[in-house]
Amino acid sequence: MTTLVGDGYRVAVGSASLIGMRILTGVDARLAPGLALAATAVAVAMAVSSQVPALSALTIAVALGVVVGNLPRLPERVRPGLAWVARTPLRAGVVLLGLQLSAGQILGLGAGTVLAVLITVIATFAGTLWLGKLLGVSKGLSLLVATGFSICGASAVAAVEGVVDREDEDVATSVAMVTVFGTIAMIALPVTFSQTGVGGDLAGRIAGAGVHEVAQVVAAASPLGASAVAVAVVVKLSRVVLLAPLVTAVSLLRRRDDSALRPPIMPLFVVGFLVTVALRSSGQLPDFVLDLAKPVATLLLTAALFALGTTVRVAALMRTGPRAFALGTCSTILVTALATTTMTLLS
Repeated sequence: MTTLVGDGYRVAVGSASLIGMRILTGVDARLAPGLALAATAVAVAMAVSSQVPALSALTIAVALGVVVGNLPRLPERVRPGLAWVARTPLRAGVVLLGLQLSAGQILGLGAGTVLAVLITVIATFAGTLWLGKLLGVSKGLSLLVATGFSICGASAVAAVEGVVDREDEDVATSVAMVTVFGTIAMIALPVTFSQTGVGGDLAGRIAGAGVHEVAQVVAAASPLGASAVAVAVVVKLSRVVLLAPLVTAVSLLRRRDDSALRPPIMPLFVVGFLVTVALRSSGQLPDFVLDLAKPVATLLLTAALFALGTTVRVAALMRTGPRAFALGTCSTILVTALATTTMTLLS
């Protein structure tokens, strides 16, 4: 077993190194202005997040991207680089997310909690799609919002956007929705817990099952103590595991609906995500690899979400805004209600 894990680790590292070299050597000089702008935005987002821990760097990056993208005269020379950052680093960040998950962590939650997570994710995804149709929101935007709200926020949106029929602005809009409504849940849940007397372990499980981003989950559970945070994070990461089967299911459904379109059954970077989960679950990865993977993933995703934020056009968002806002509101209520009910009854 150790030999197999070692071989798998060497293959993964070798592949990552090769990809990295290909990226570095293949980057066109025309991308440099956009890359420099994204790097500056990452530095700003990280600095602000370090001073205000309740705001994740990803959330700040999206907001910065929206501001920059709507400047009257954003230089055209930065756009090729930003378009590249919105795709390649984003997928690499999703792959590295797998190193934060292990099968042992999930199994340690117990069968009841795992079942509660499954019910919450599936019902939130299906319910949000239905609500989107009811509210007249486009199918692409509804799919992206459903995935982000039910699984793991912006990272889930990034994973599924390549297999759905959507407009470019739909991706940025759904990421903005995750940011807005995740922040609302992050603030509202601790107040609700204190008013209703819910605390400790149960509150952590509800936060983990009902809040969108990992950083938002931590902020929501923090007032209840370190043990609540620990449980909340593991429950949250158990939702992330469902990312791969959900992306595969969406891709298969799209193939069935339109045979002329042939999106990959499972995108290569999602396969990479599963490989990194398996490597983490083996327990054989060096600690320095796991310690390094988390900040690197955060940097990559922060850069990508800034780039996605620059594609948001406030005028277009205002046109879709009322319907999208209604969908986000209803989906947030749905996931919170499901998380609270299932965790109370099953965990």
